[in-house]
Amino acid sequence: MMTEREAGIERLYPSLFGRMAARYYYLRKLRAQIEEVVQLFLAKSPQKLTLADYGCGNKPYEPIVAPFVAQYLGIDLELNPIADIHIAPTGAIQLDAEKLDVVLSTQVLEHVVDPKQYLQEAHRVLKNDGLLILSTHGYWMFHPDPTDFWRWTSTGLRKIVEDEGFEVVYFKGIIGRAAMGLQLFQDGLLFKLPKFLRPLLAIIMQPQIIFFDKITAQDTIDKDACTYVLVAKKKTIK
Repeated sequence: MMTEREAGIERLYPSLFGRMAARYYYLRKLRAQIEEVVQLFLAKSPQKLTLADYGCGNKPYEPIVAPFVAQYLGIDLELNPIADIHIAPTGAIQLDAEKLDVVLSTQVLEHVVDPKQYLQEAHRVLKNDGLLILSTHGYWMFHPDPTDFWRWTSTGLRKIVEDEGFEVVYFKGIIGRAAMGLQLFQDGLLFKLPKFLRPLLAIIMQPQIIFFDKITAQDTIDKDACTYVLVAKKKTIK
């Protein structure tokens, strides 16, 4: 993951004229949605929170999350040199139960072999009433990193999270069906073009993607989107 994912600053602040031009609008929308979640659920917390980035890669969202928590940790496979906590070959997080206030998972769930086990481990290491902040794909192109297994509908994602002992308290979609259709059309052409022409295609397509997304109602996007961002609370064990 360290070698595959784009640099954090490019992911957070892509330029329409830079290397990430083809992902310009998507990455900006994803950052804005995570920023909203941070403000709603972390920034005003009276507690000193310990947060772990589960499948952290190069921790691209650390700059916008870390200022609002007391401790920001990375969880990843042992081959990731910047991970603070490792995942065993069995999929188990090498951490005792009920140690974390928040688990952050951004664009990881679609890549794991067993999503249920992944969510079970997040549940295990969270304290009672701890929060899972998770984003993953509805529509997206195939993008192995190093694997790519899953896509979700809005109801399917809610179900798999709730089935593993969480209560969903916030759920938003980003980029609706029409805009995402254009994104996929762009991506279908993009890799057939010489590299020097790809930024030009992005400059043509990204404004159209923005336009169609802006005219789509948010409640429609929440049901049928490119990516979903949710916050779920670990149910209290009585």
